[in-house]
Amino acid sequence: MENAGKSVADVIFDEYSNVERIVCICSRTNNGGDGLVAARHLSYKYGVTVVFIGNPDNIKTAEAKKNWEIIRNLRTIKISIVKTTEDLSLLDDVLRDADIVVDAIFGVGIRGRPRGLEGEAISRINMLRKKYGFKIVSVDVPSGFDAYRGESSGLMIDPDIIVTFHDMKYGLEKLRKKIIIKSIGIPRDAEIFVGPGDFLEFIKEREPWSHKGDFGRILIIGGSKHYTGAPALSALAALRTGADLTVIYAPETIVSSIRSFSPNIIAEPYPGEFFESKLIDNALKLSERADVVVLGPGIGAHEETLKAIHEFITKISAEKKVIIDADALKSLALYGIPKNENIIITPHAGEFKLIFGEAPPRDLQMRGEITRKYAEKNNITILLKGHIDVISDGDKVLFNKTGNPGMTVGGTGDVLTGIIAAIYAHGFSPLKSAAMGAFLCGFAGDLAFEKFGYGLTATDVIDHIPYAIKEIEKVIRGER
Repeated sequence: MENAGKSVADVIFDEYSNVERIVCICSRTNNGGDGLVAARHLSYKYGVTVVFIGNPDNIKTAEAKKNWEIIRNLRTIKISIVKTTEDLSLLDDVLRDADIVVDAIFGVGIRGRPRGLEGEAISRINMLRKKYGFKIVSVDVPSGFDAYRGESSGLMIDPDIIVTFHDMKYGLEKLRKKIIIKSIGIPRDAEIFVGPGDFLEFIKEREPWSHKGDFGRILIIGGSKHYTGAPALSALAALRTGADLTVIYAPETIVSSIRSFSPNIIAEPYPGEFFESKLIDNALKLSERADVVVLGPGIGAHEETLKAIHEFITKISAEKKVIIDADALKSLALYGIPKNENIIITPHAGEFKLIFGEAPPRDLQMRGEITRKYAEKNNITILLKGHIDVISDGDKVLFNKTGNPGMTVGGTGDVLTGIIAAIYAHGFSPLKSAAMGAFLCGFAGDLAFEKFGYGLTATDVIDHIPYAIKEIEKVIRGER
């Protein structure tokens, strides 16, 4: 937070001259904490006012609270607090003479259009900017930018400069604003190995007025007479990771068995014993309401099924997010990989060789390079499962070290697929969804292993997903 806030101040020092008055608009978020740090550094040179949107008693993290206390005790900084909609009139008085406004209301952790007091503040700031002509510098992302979907939420601060940290945020370049990327001291290992910090955008409070489906609808096409449990494991894992709805499209002969796993599962039957071409049109209709489509868990390797899978993938919208796993991967080996940047595949080493004709070496650097090579060639994201997972979108290569040998038990791959689907449905990029999914699945498996040892099962991993998320949240909040 200190490095982030100071870097914002440094950009303002470098980019602007003839500045006298700066207003930093902050909130209870970590982004607001960055703004408070920026205000402190800017006050060494300029007249600074901090406008706090909301109640400071509700500041989220200990680090942000500490920076608020520092600001409160500095005589050089003026403070205005906007606690109600009536207080928003203060913005007119404070911003009238501002040269620069630092936007530190929301960062990457929001999804959807801002509501409530913060939403009204964003609208008011944009209106006053047109009236008074001050410049706006946004911290990390403009408040109201939906980093999950990589686009404006529809109500967003309109900045002149965006100071983003560590790396370009998904979709930010589409805004066509001046973007300055600042290093904030994140080490090399943190760049290539997935860790709790990657979940900063995922661990967040939900808006009280959220609706069913806001956090993901997932369609799972899978299951066969020999494998009734696999799609159920994926569905339950997705729900435990935070998805709102999961629908399994499966043979009518096994739907009752799938439903018996949990009343939380929705199962849509189709006639026959296996997925085939005549079912594609209905599958496409079902996919229209889904944020993510999963193909493969328990689907079987019938010749007609593999043909139908390939046909379905080629017909589905290129905008649709697709995860291909298990026997569905054999379809790629037989019929090729449709080029779609929204496809994630999750092969183990044997499946990787079957698809690409080249066995991945155990040397980690070489393993990363071969994964990157085929991800780039096919314009997809690959999660190569193993003792250390390798994830690449053809550009970046990431590694995951969570997990244990107890997870060789059947069904854990289906659990992984469900976890990735839930994260993907939240709006993360394919690379980040696959990487976070690998970490969370392995971490949940590690917690289950502490309790059950080599006797753990796939359902034990599912049961420990919420505990793993809670532990990640503690790390992010600095509680452990």
